[in-house]
Amino acid sequence: MKLRKEKVREKISIKWKVFLYLLSFTVILLAILWVFQICYLDTFYKLIKNREAKNALEKVIDIEKELPSDAETQIDSIAAEGNLSILVADSEGNVIHSAEYIMNSQMSSIPKEEFEQYYQQAKEQGGKAKIEFEGNRNITFPLEGQPPVNNESQQVPPQPQNDFLQNHGQKMVQSAIYVEIVEDGTNAFVVMVNSQLTPVDATVDTLRIQFIWISVILLLLSLVIALLLSRKISRSIIKVNDSARELAKGDYSVEFSGKDYREIAQLSETLNYAARELEKTEGFRKELLANVSHDLRTPLTMIIAYAEVMRDLPGENTPENVQVIIDESRRLTMLVNDMLDISKLQAGVMEKEASVYNLTESIQSVFERYNKLKEQDGYTIEFQYEEEVMVEADEFKIFQVIYNLVNNAINYTGADKKVLVRQLVRENMVRIEVNDTGDGIAREELPYVWDRYYKVDKTHKRAVMGTGLGLSIVKNILELHEAAYGVESRIGEGSTFWFELPIYRDKE
Repeated sequence: MKLRKEKVREKISIKWKVFLYLLSFTVILLAILWVFQICYLDTFYKLIKNREAKNALEKVIDIEKELPSDAETQIDSIAAEGNLSILVADSEGNVIHSAEYIMNSQMSSIPKEEFEQYYQQAKEQGGKAKIEFEGNRNITFPLEGQPPVNNESQQVPPQPQNDFLQNHGQKMVQSAIYVEIVEDGTNAFVVMVNSQLTPVDATVDTLRIQFIWISVILLLLSLVIALLLSRKISRSIIKVNDSARELAKGDYSVEFSGKDYREIAQLSETLNYAARELEKTEGFRKELLANVSHDLRTPLTMIIAYAEVMRDLPGENTPENVQVIIDESRRLTMLVNDMLDISKLQAGVMEKEASVYNLTESIQSVFERYNKLKEQDGYTIEFQYEEEVMVEADEFKIFQVIYNLVNNAINYTGADKKVLVRQLVRENMVRIEVNDTGDGIAREELPYVWDRYYKVDKTHKRAVMGTGLGLSIVKNILELHEAAYGVESRIGEGSTFWFELPIYRDKE
């Protein structure tokens, strides 16, 4: 069951996933708004009105202490701003200032009995009290950490006939009076602030209807916007995915054109580069098959041909013909060995067996293999060095590197048939350079000369020496030794292949 769900999830298009995410986000926002605006509207309203009443109480006390000339105006402004009723009286209940902005509150005409009761409650609770009304009952709450007063046993004052401190037409409307006794020297006064704690029913109904319409409109808009955004966001990704499918089928000419976003544009550039490289790799693979087939077929054809001649014509059984068979067999063996070496190097299964040896002597021993070539074909191979150098490396593999570089130089040197090998000592590094006088290599072709069977002129010819895999073997062996290597060449000026190894210094 779990696997089935995962498969279904994987098959959902990114367009519809983005659509569902955006729609879910909108629904969650609307749900949060519903909870806060409708379910907890009364609670928030109470908190706000309580805070406003307390702030108004503090402002009125400050005004009464300072007694400015426009005290009445300031108190009236405070009451109007907070939709409050405010009464300032002395301890006997005589009105000093009053302002009423709650319908039917009539704070200025509060019965003396009730005033005395509220006054006494505040006095008993340290000078502050809060009286909440719900219907015809009142509950007294102390302010600023005072313990609550149980009014169950207290006599509830009779309500006046004009429904004092209630709004007509409202059921169970809550309101509260904040009472504080202020003693300023010899004078004492009482400040009462009346605040309505629940919104009127009409307000709640209006907000609920408005919010229903707003929710419907927002939901419809979110559907349209989510659909448009999901299409726009996913369009480039879908195009890139379609192009990637064509690439997977072997169409290397496909073009990735997603440019809508920076990440998609970068991905398109990367995939375009990958497509070009795959196209080149495919070309190299085909060329490799053709070249390997050619190089395998040529020695095999010669071996068969000479062997048949020697079988059919007894007089042709000469040492020269036998030597041809031997040479071609060796060439075939070299090709197979080189291909095996490349496979092992690239697979990472061939390890280096490092030892300390004389690199200069090893290079000189390489040239002994070319004596016959120099005598018969007139090649000149020169080795220049100033001192003998010791290195720590795999002697056999570095021997292969030098041998293959010299073979490559012989195959591509100019008409003068000259090859120059230089050994240069630079601080703690020794640099080996193999130079030929051939046609050179174009700058854009240089990165590819290390590939198997890569040829600048694209025409296959049988090498004078080696198998055509030499530079690829050189590259892999030098990378196995973590050695720096490279090639420098200009058209018409020949080429110089080089590599560097650290010089071994005896610590003693």
